Amino acid sequence: MLSTCIKIVIYVAANLTAMFTILTGAQFGDEGKGKVIDLLAENYDVVVRFQGGDNAGHTVVVGGKTYKLHLVPSGAIFGRRLLIGPGVVLNPRVLWSEIQALESEGIEVNIGIDAKTTIIMPYHIELDGLREKARTEKIGTTNRGIGFAYVDKIAREEVQMGDLTDPALLDAKLSEIGPAKEKAIADMGGDPTVVRYAPFIDEYLEIGKKLKDRVTDVSREINIALIEEKSVLAEGAQGAFLDVIHGTQKFVTSSFTTAGSACVNLGVGPVMVDNVVGVIKAYITRVGEGPMPTELKDDLGVMMREKGREYGTTTGRARRCGWFDALLGLKSVYLNGYTELALTKLDVLTGIDPIKICVEYKLDGETIGYPPESTVDLARCEPVYEDMPGWTEDITSAEEYDQLPEKARDYVERLEDLLGVDISAVSVGPGREQTIYRDEPED
Repeated sequence: MLSTCIKIVIYVAANLTAMFTILTGAQFGDEGKGKVIDLLAENYDVVVRFQGGDNAGHTVVVGGKTYKLHLVPSGAIFGRRLLIGPGVVLNPRVLWSEIQALESEGIEVNIGIDAKTTIIMPYHIELDGLREKARTEKIGTTNRGIGFAYVDKIAREEVQMGDLTDPALLDAKLSEIGPAKEKAIADMGGDPTVVRYAPFIDEYLEIGKKLKDRVTDVSREINIALIEEKSVLAEGAQGAFLDVIHGTQKFVTSSFTTAGSACVNLGVGPVMVDNVVGVIKAYITRVGEGPMPTELKDDLGVMMREKGREYGTTTGRARRCGWFDALLGLKSVYLNGYTELALTKLDVLTGIDPIKICVEYKLDGETIGYPPESTVDLARCEPVYEDMPGWTEDITSAEEYDQLPEKARDYVERLEDLLGVDISAVSVGPGREQTIYRDEPED
């Protein structure tokens, strides 16, 4: 029986059969999922995105070259079969530009898009910007139309990928839903002509024509792949605490970011899941608004941001930085059911002494050991820290776990104790080779 550890996935790739792995971020996004997915993807036959849109961004560094992907799954670099599931909301302009950019680098993009994938229309982007501008308390949306596209999915007023391949279907959809969208935009002080602006529609139809042969049934493809004993990696976007249900509402994304949503969004039964990988950063970051109890608003927080290059892949916005929050980490373990964790950016903590870990909160004079459900209450929580000694040695060239300083290993193992899940991979730099796999299996 195969172990569920990344070390097994990486080193025993030739023996993988019918393996279905889900990978998600365990914090507020930006945990380094792109690198971990990149490391795993070459060992899988199929890599699929199951939620979110181009508000997500994965940075992959291969051979000294950096690729910033927003919609195309990270397995593109290795020529794997790529899928975009119907739980994704898709901006066709962004997808087509990414495909073209990759193919110009000589990378073949073997991608399939589910016919039911919701399309982000120009009017979604217009509505998103108008709504955020009108808010007294900003959410920090990326203004890419994600939320309004999901609203239309739930309201059953969506344009789907299949509609872009048939001008008559798209025209019928816009004739039905267009008047209401125009009125909504006009009422908010925007330009209603964006809804049925001919150049936009023509551009979308042209992209639809180019992508027509790539439209597929993702659920069918994945299930057949598993029946044929192929391996599938489901790639999540954002992080656990941006989940529309379980995150810090209202400062969340508009999709379901936890591992369970992969089965729902892709049309795969939960009994098919073999492995759930969580990605955590050695500290914590957040883009935009919302509570973050361990945020550092001092020079140390600035140092973490600069050393860790903590700027959004999608927006370029500076990320807020703070100490590792073990309470949020434990809740993420519960929400996702992780079988293992990958720890990223341990190198950023080099030279900091002491290193703090939040192990409890104080709320209204009481000490609590688990995050409160209320976002308002979470914002009022004061972190209670445990100090750990730091290290000064450069760890970026370490190739084996034993080569890490003892204090760095102590920190990794303390996080394991607090979260109750094995950390099977540790990243000590942005390069693929700067990844340490613990307890490499014997031949």
